Amino acid sequence: MTDKDLLRASGVPEAETIRTTHGMWGVKGSGDTSGFSDLVQTHAIGRAASRPFGSWYDEVVDILIELIKTEGMDPAKVIEKVAIDAGQLTLFIAREHSPMVAKMLRDDQDLRFELCLGTSAVHYPGDEGRELHAYTALFSITHDRLLGMEVVAPDDDPHMPTLTKVYPGNDWHEREAWDLMGIIFDDHPGLTRTAMPDDWVGHPQRKDYPLGGIPVEYKGAVVPPPDTRRSYS
Repeated sequence: MTDKDLLRASGVPEAETIRTTHGMWGVKGSGDTSGFSDLVQTHAIGRAASRPFGSWYDEVVDILIELIKTEGMDPAKVIEKVAIDAGQLTLFIAREHSPMVAKMLRDDQDLRFELCLGTSAVHYPGDEGRELHAYTALFSITHDRLLGMEVVAPDDDPHMPTLTKVYPGNDWHEREAWDLMGIIFDDHPGLTRTAMPDDWVGHPQRKDYPLGGIPVEYKGAVVPPPDTRRSYS
């Protein structure tokens, strides 16, 4: 099964275009003299790679596909796509199957990605229906290899399974992704805030979170929002 077959079967486009920008820095109507006014840029994430991937990437993907088949499952329903960018292999995995794939990556003798370096999260409002991305970096001490596993969820259903049953040390990283980005890791042993107060409303690293204008209380004192502060100039 080729990677294009995986993509077609899963209905995921080869490149997820999240926005197109015109000109430089998003400035409009300013009488541009930079020469960039005709610049058009398409911003995409997770461009699907094509065979041969090169290096050890083909071997890892082939082993994972065979392991999924031994579970009686269709690899196209588990692996959404394979992406390679800047020499980094990233596997996009359907969220409901992410713990199973993580366990395969950890335990198979030819894979042995024993070390989880943590999960980070990104919010792409333009990636409709797939706005929340959780990226987990996995390292094989045995084989000296690094890969990424990426799982996505929509804004209106920000759930994905926890990986703490496979990598217990991912506990804190998932808490941080919940705190700042709002991803709910189901079955996490203690999904609580890490940076913000327990009663804080919202997740301040999301792209739709307001910039400024929010009064912040700190140790009994109140820092007024930026637009109401006294000017010292």
